[in-house]
Amino acid sequence: MAGPTTAQRGAGQQEDTPDRPPRPGGEGRRMSRRTLLIVIAAAVLLLGSGAVWALYGSSWLRTEQVRITGVDVLSPAEVESAAAVPMGSPLVSVDTDAIADRLRQKLPRIDSVDVVRSWPHGIGLKVTERKPVLLVKKGAKFIEVDAKGVRFATVDKAPGRVPLLELTAGRSASLRRFGSDRLVREAVRVAGDLPGGIAGDTKVVRVTSYDSVSLELTRDREVIWGSGEEGAVKAKVLTALMKAAPKAGHFDVSAPTAPAVSGS
Repeated sequence: MAGPTTAQRGAGQQEDTPDRPPRPGGEGRRMSRRTLLIVIAAAVLLLGSGAVWALYGSSWLRTEQVRITGVDVLSPAEVESAAAVPMGSPLVSVDTDAIADRLRQKLPRIDSVDVVRSWPHGIGLKVTERKPVLLVKKGAKFIEVDAKGVRFATVDKAPGRVPLLELTAGRSASLRRFGSDRLVREAVRVAGDLPGGIAGDTKVVRVTSYDSVSLELTRDREVIWGSGEEGAVKAKVLTALMKAAPKAGHFDVSAPTAPAVSGS
């Protein structure tokens, strides 16, 4: 009988071969990697705990001062009082949005405010105040109106070079249709379109109806402006008319393509 083939002898030899012993050091390397991961995880946990403690639990990063910029009419003291910044609290926990809301609510003169953390101990308040473009007389006082038509403050003394608004619409159709607030915004629109030199000479912006706005200037001059439409064009035409007829007393730019000048 023939003996086993070479392939059969090879297979038998493989079956009879005992398991190979593990490579020396393999288990040790696995243990080293596991230990390293544990050490790294512990370090991260310690660092995170330390950062949380530094931000919230330590006395290093507490709110200790408030820095205010941008104020003109308002004083830093009244802004700081209205802001009510929680002094001594962790700087990271200060609610900056709540501070901004308080300031706008308590001080209507503030148009906008940026509240920022100034590490390690401060809160910065960058204030933008509303600027009056018109005044509404109320008894012996004056109500300031900004470029958005917002009536934001009542003052005893009229600020210089700010024209008075006279709303004389009465029971006109414009008042019934648009309301006084819309007519005020129309006056604001006209005041905003006036060139610098003319704006400084404007004493009164008078609104009779939506499309009937006139200006009273210094030296007894009058401007018939019409509606607030085409304001930029009217401003250029008015400037040219005043240069051409510097002694005129009456200017009509309500139809800027056909302006008129009279009086001298």
